[in-house]
Amino acid sequence: MVDNKPPEGAQKTESKKALKKEAKKAEKAQKKAEHKGSNQKENVAVEEDVSAGKYGNLPLIQSDPSSIQRIFTYIKDLNKSLAGNTVWVRARLHTQRARGKQCFIVLRQREFTVQALVNVSDTVSKFMVKFSSSISKESIVDLEAKVAEVPSGVAGCSQSDVELVVSQIWVVSASAPQLPLQIEDASRPEKEDEEGLNIRVNQDTRLDNRILDLRTPTNQALFRLEAGVCRLFRDILTKKGFVEFHSPKLFQQHPRGGANVFTVSYFKGSAYLAQSPQLYKQMAIAADFEKVFTVGAVFRAEDSNTHRHLTEFTGLDLEMAFQYHYHEVMLTIGNLFTEILKDYAISTVLKSIWLANSILPNHLPSWTHH
Repeated sequence: MVDNKPPEGAQKTESKKALKKEAKKAEKAQKKAEHKGSNQKENVAVEEDVSAGKYGNLPLIQSDPSSIQRIFTYIKDLNKSLAGNTVWVRARLHTQRARGKQCFIVLRQREFTVQALVNVSDTVSKFMVKFSSSISKESIVDLEAKVAEVPSGVAGCSQSDVELVVSQIWVVSASAPQLPLQIEDASRPEKEDEEGLNIRVNQDTRLDNRILDLRTPTNQALFRLEAGVCRLFRDILTKKGFVEFHSPKLFQQHPRGGANVFTVSYFKGSAYLAQSPQLYKQMAIAADFEKVFTVGAVFRAEDSNTHRHLTEFTGLDLEMAFQYHYHEVMLTIGNLFTEILKDYAISTVLKSIWLANSILPNHLPSWTHH
């Protein structure tokens, strides 16, 4: 009879392998238990978040009268006189950068900017700081913060003498994580800066994403400059006894003027876009209005690539009867320009001009008012 009992050495080898397997199983179980324990600790830490209920994403605003009605402060009104006060601000998140237990945020409203600070403290947790640093640029946020005076000033912000110490931050409307252009790149001056960044946004990208491009301080200032000139043009001439009228923009017949016109389809016939309100101004003077003006679009079919020959622009036109000499008209126009420039020299719009001039120094004329 054959004995199938394995040799004694083989038994020892198998027992060693079994011991190794058991040791590995025990090690895996220990690691699993440690990992589970660490997760439990993290969950406890989240539960003990001191900033819970002070940050996050707000539900969709649906004109609900029962929702909280906060009183917001405009960024342009933030100054040293509000130091120590707690305010609510709704603005776009322009930029942010996290540094350790702090997150610095630049908020933007139109052309005005202010710095906000989210700092770990007894009332602000690291989770709130992490949330603040993860908000996508150009999102609209609500912040509750205390206004703090900054003696050294904040470079790059219009409200440089104050900053906001944040106690609450809520995302009202989140933007896409990836934008086709960055506002800070589109806002960068055109002049070459060898030491700074040379990132530029080309014109095609700007025009394809015009909504984003219009958010830059330069475009904000230029549009407000145009609106201010039109407002002053109307106000000054109205005080001088002028009457505003609105001339037609479609002509039935070719006006036969000095400029070419655009032809458009008009039902079964053709019509022409107005190249000037001149005819209607003269008709108003002959109709005893004496002094008239109009602000409106002018269309001229001029195939030109220069910025001085636009196919569509806003015209500021006036017409008046004079008593003895055409110098009366010239004096009226001269006084009009003088009053417009004087008003800009003493108004808040000057700040918009300065912002635009700092970005595009070669695109705006400069003047000194005495």
